[in-house]
Amino acid sequence: MKKIAYILLPVLAGFFFTGCDDLLDAVPQDRVSPENFFRNEKELRAFGMNMYAMLPGGADLFMEDADTYIQMGLTNELKGTRQTPASGEGWSWGSLRNVNTMLEYLPNCSDVAVRAKYEGFARFFRAYFYFNMVKRYGDVPWYDKPVGSADAEALNRPRDSREFIMGKMIEDIDVAIANLPDTKSAYEITKFTAMALKSRFLLFEGTFRKYHTEFDYGADAHSYQWYLDECIKVSEEFIDKSGYTIHTAGGANKAYYSLFTTPNASDNTDEVILARDYNVAYNVVHSANNTMQSATMGRHGMTRKMVASYLMADGSRFTDKAGWETMSFAEETQNRDPRLAQTIRTPGYTRLGDKTPCAPNFVYCLTGYHPIKYVMEAAKDIYNGSDVDLIIMRAAEVYLNFAEAKAEAGTLTQADLDKSINRLRERAGMPYLDMAAANANPDPFLTNEEWGGYQNVTGANKGVILEIRRERAVELAQEGFRYYDIMRWKEGKIFEKQYYGMYFPGEGEYDLNSDGVIDIVLYTGAVPATPVAAKYQIGSNDFILSEDTSGFVNQYKGIHCTWDEDRDYLYPLPTSELKLTDGALVQNPGWDNK
Repeated sequence: MKKIAYILLPVLAGFFFTGCDDLLDAVPQDRVSPENFFRNEKELRAFGMNMYAMLPGGADLFMEDADTYIQMGLTNELKGTRQTPASGEGWSWGSLRNVNTMLEYLPNCSDVAVRAKYEGFARFFRAYFYFNMVKRYGDVPWYDKPVGSADAEALNRPRDSREFIMGKMIEDIDVAIANLPDTKSAYEITKFTAMALKSRFLLFEGTFRKYHTEFDYGADAHSYQWYLDECIKVSEEFIDKSGYTIHTAGGANKAYYSLFTTPNASDNTDEVILARDYNVAYNVVHSANNTMQSATMGRHGMTRKMVASYLMADGSRFTDKAGWETMSFAEETQNRDPRLAQTIRTPGYTRLGDKTPCAPNFVYCLTGYHPIKYVMEAAKDIYNGSDVDLIIMRAAEVYLNFAEAKAEAGTLTQADLDKSINRLRERAGMPYLDMAAANANPDPFLTNEEWGGYQNVTGANKGVILEIRRERAVELAQEGFRYYDIMRWKEGKIFEKQYYGMYFPGEGEYDLNSDGVIDIVLYTGAVPATPVAAKYQIGSNDFILSEDTSGFVNQYKGIHCTWDEDRDYLYPLPTSELKLTDGALVQNPGWDNK
């Protein structure tokens, strides 16, 4: 089935409605009428292919913009400079109309089994759509049928409560789980995709409600504990019964990396639940290589904080080592969790298809911690030259969700860790996480305010919750989760801290990958004669250090980000929508209405 989910998107393009939010009133005579369509699986499948466009793709799956990765130009969210938009900015409903159109016309199909399958398919996407809306805006209007431009009552609908929306999402995803195929497919929606989505949004909602006590969820709303318990149920069922597991082929020093550099995700369906299917022969491509191997694509890089979060290979804490803050790159990357060397360039790294050692390249990477996830052979470094499949969902996330929900609910046991977190550590050849030891001695680095540590974790499970968050950051690095993890944990003040890169004690010559060759020269006066292309004047726009002539690479030195605790956890609604609904929609707290 390779490619079908993405190449057929243009089919029946005139019949689909994702292009704009001006909703369909009448079908032109030269186009297919919905009353005469949706009659069989072929037609339902053709229409349904368009819904895959709702899933993330491209940079959304290989980029991160939060505290663990940065690039040139901090986002408005991180800087605290968001403005209330006049329109757009995510407040878009066209793709939901496609879902509801399919559901409305499903009775056209006389095959009961086919109808059930595609009801599950459509309701998966409706749950997916609303999850994205809720985590962005909070309360939103619920629509379960296509809405026309003349339907004033529906168009002027006020927000429904978050509790109501979550209840509808659970109804939808349960229908999807019950009716979708229970077979593995890396490229199509199945029962297991639906289970993974349910696990994801229940963890989000449970932890959001636990930490965001400032919102009124309603007197009859379920508690955060209820959502966490429901997350635990579906996550454990997935772990025990789905047949998915943790990909271990290649061993501790290669298995994790191979997940993101195997051209076809269908070769890794031991762990990959759903992926974007790419192939240069069909011009279905992305720019992961170019983004990480170009001076003009943002110079994406991991932060020092994130590098420091990785444990030592023996399971001890790197930040417990004396002098860790001022260690050289070669020293700080030795004997670490093997996933570090499978996520960024470290000494000994070579490009795929080559045997020449590659040092981190500051031309391409702002911080010096140079990402390698999804980076393939050098021939693919051109813009839109990548066609390695990009992962949307994988079993490791469900394992992490299970452990976190258990810990936050206060029901975690060592046996729970052994069937979840410790399976991930086992893949990397790391010692098991010990719950009692973690709670007896919580890592002070993970709560260090200066380094952007977590400020809201308390209670008997504080130590193990911190360790689970560490594991989540490491395992899901650069996979698009971090911003909304910070949102649900109510830790936005993290974004006000400095974004550091590598440490340098001052001017001089540096061999970053320990191969006996100078990779970078830093200077303060005249340009050195050393025959190295990478020469940087300390203090120039290209190379700013935290302590002027020494310290951490700090390209945003002097830029002070702000986070409004009373406003910034939700996005503002567009002012045009507020006006169009004659006050039926109400703005989120703290945001302007004009």
